[in-house]
Amino acid sequence: MNIRNIKNVVVNWFSKPWYPILISAYPVLALLSANAGQVPVSTVVRPLLVSVAFGGLLFLITRLFLRQAHKAALLTTLLLTLFFTYGHAYIAIDQEYPKSNYTTWLAVGWIVLFLLAILWTARTKLTFISWASTLNTVALALLIISLEQTNFGDGPRGAHALGLKNAPVESDLVKPENPPDVYFFLLDSYGRADLLQQAYGFDNSEFINELEKRDFFVAKCSQSNYVRTELSLGSSLNMEYLQGLNDAFVPEKIGRSVLWDSLKHSAVRYNFESMGYETVAFDTGFEWLNLNDATYFMRPPAISSGMNEFEGLFLRTTAARYAKELGLVDPDYLLGVGFRDRFKSIFNSIDDVAKIQQPTFSYIHVISPHPPFVFDPNGNPTYPPDFWNDQRQYPPDLYEKGYENQLQYLNKNMLEAIDTIMADSETPPIIIIQGDHGPWMQPTNKRFWNLTAIYFPEHKDKLYSTISPVNIFRLVFDTYFGGNYDILKDTSYFSPVPKLYNFNEVPYPCKYPDN
Repeated sequence: MNIRNIKNVVVNWFSKPWYPILISAYPVLALLSANAGQVPVSTVVRPLLVSVAFGGLLFLITRLFLRQAHKAALLTTLLLTLFFTYGHAYIAIDQEYPKSNYTTWLAVGWIVLFLLAILWTARTKLTFISWASTLNTVALALLIISLEQTNFGDGPRGAHALGLKNAPVESDLVKPENPPDVYFFLLDSYGRADLLQQAYGFDNSEFINELEKRDFFVAKCSQSNYVRTELSLGSSLNMEYLQGLNDAFVPEKIGRSVLWDSLKHSAVRYNFESMGYETVAFDTGFEWLNLNDATYFMRPPAISSGMNEFEGLFLRTTAARYAKELGLVDPDYLLGVGFRDRFKSIFNSIDDVAKIQQPTFSYIHVISPHPPFVFDPNGNPTYPPDFWNDQRQYPPDLYEKGYENQLQYLNKNMLEAIDTIMADSETPPIIIIQGDHGPWMQPTNKRFWNLTAIYFPEHKDKLYSTISPVNIFRLVFDTYFGGNYDILKDTSYFSPVPKLYNFNEVPYPCKYPDN
């Protein structure tokens, strides 16, 4: 086929009105690109198929109504645009004018626009045939842009993959004859006991005492190195302050792809896997936190309702958000189901993990007591919207209530998990329980006050009350695997959003005599 023939085929193809199908797909892919790296690509397959099918069905209906393909294509595109932008307009107005009575007027306005679109397309003498090539090109460009902005790659793979070239790995670590399993429980937003007492009047001493009865060292003055999850974990799992790890972590930059890759392929994981350890990880519900390529990556079965969080978010950005008011589907209820399923999957699997024959490094990130608040103190389900206002923000009193509920249920599960691990371990394991930072809505300095509790068999004396996350795995490798890491100064850094890497040191005032 020569160039002229190819050109004729392309021109002929672009003269046909297929742009409504691309317009149907675009909102899903655009939402995916806006959340790039935070949700697995697989979660968009179903809403993408439903959206395209919806667009195709609407085109067929308008085609039967108008009896002209090009008119039907334009009308379908106008109606789809109104349908898919309604939720965005709703959210924008709600954020800007939360107290105004906008709901009825917005709905009436959109209905009027729907009717005008139908009347204009049906009555105009224009055929819109000449519009097809332009609209096809625009629709195709929108799809290409959204796909280009979406991260489809999962980063490097294998035991010797590293997210950061400057990560402080060691090649001469020695696995002992009876290697201990290593459990790293990251309890999201779990605050230090004195902070819980000061902020909420909540006495967490029963849990702390139970840990100490099991010979855990609880750091009375622990403080996270950073105040956001990805920063705190990036430092913890790479055993270094972020400022010296990569050129991406400088004040003028805001990108997070390098940071997220450093969580998935960290120095800690590299060291363990290089010694022959198998990695265990669990689904967190956040793709940028998931170690999908771990030796054992565990996720619960699809929730019984069949809808995931991305689908709930997509629903809220369209006119289908009224499905909740009509009682057809409740995305917020399904949000709670998903978080409860993942929580239960973790603690129901601890016995299986402890019985794995090969030595394991288990990265167990529990999204609790972090919201959404989905459990009461006894593990009964709660409804997430009961703890936020109309703008989906958490008032301090409701946040406190939900946080305490979830904390108490988490405590019970943690003690049971520890007992299971101890009972199933032939060699005493290393168990690290760490909050990545403290609870929300606290003064800046107190947001760093995190829980740190460590089971360090036969070497408890090496731990100290002001230990911060950056030093924990340094001690692990030095103490049990012949490492040569220096202990860094325990320091905390605050950075604002979106300038995540514009770090300012925060005082570390707590002092407590070590045992």
